[in-house]
Amino acid sequence: MKNEFTIFYTDDDPEDLEFFMEVTSALGEHLNIVTQNNGKKLLHDLKNPPPNPHILFLDLNMPGFTGFDVLEQLRSSEEYKNLPIVIFSTSNDERTISKSREMGASYYVPKPSDFSLLKKTILHTLNINWNTFKPSKENFVYLNN
Repeated sequence: MKNEFTIFYTDDDPEDLEFFMEVTSALGEHLNIVTQNNGKKLLHDLKNPPPNPHILFLDLNMPGFTGFDVLEQLRSSEEYKNLPIVIFSTSNDERTISKSREMGASYYVPKPSDFSLLKKTILHTLNINWNTFKPSKENFVYLNN
C-alpha cells in the first residue's frame, strides 16, 4: 500500500480549486487532495475525519468565515496548533502577510497563475520539513525566483 499525503485546500473560487487539483494531480498519485469551498466546510471536515490533513492551503478572501477566521480558530485549538497552514492568497500586501504570520500561519504563498510556477510552488512547500521549520520575517513568504 502506498503512503498517501493528504492536502486540504480551502478556497471559494471554483477556478482556483480546479487549477490546484490539476497541478497536484500532475505531482503524483500519492497526494490525496481534499477541497472545501468555505471556512465552515473546512472546519466540518477537520472535525469529521478521515482523512486528516498533513498540510492545509488556505485562501484568505472568502465570504462569511474568512481565512483569518479559520486561522484564528485552528491556532486556538490544541488539536490543530501544529498543523502546517499555508496561506495561499492573491494578496501581496505587507499588512496581510504580517497579520498572517502573527496569527500563526506557517507559510505564505502568493498564488501563481501559471501551471509550471504553481507546480514548483507546491513542490517547494511540500518539501519543507514542517517539524523543524520556524516562520520568521525572512523565510515566511515564498519568493518565486
